Amino acid sequence: MTETYEHRLKRMKMRSMRRGIKEMDIILSHYADENLADMDAAALDLYDALLHENDQDLYQWVSGQADAPEKFAALIATIAAFTQASK
Repeated sequence: MTETYEHRLKRMKMRSMRRGIKEMDIILSHYADENLADMDAAALDLYDALLHENDQDLYQWVSGQADAPEKFAALIATIAAFTQASK
């Protein structure tokens, strides 16, 4: 059974806000609320893959403590910039 677009967005928003580390809950849920609906299929696929990454790694990437893997580098930079602009 295939997932509808609406269900996919809901699932990804829920996964963004139920991370396990409160900092990532806040960062990703705010980013998802503001950006998921405007993403194309390829961007959603990449964000979905990002959601499967470890929270400790994600936090280090977003905070600039460690370099993100190449496939996520642009997305992480966008999330980090969004987070800084939202403060």
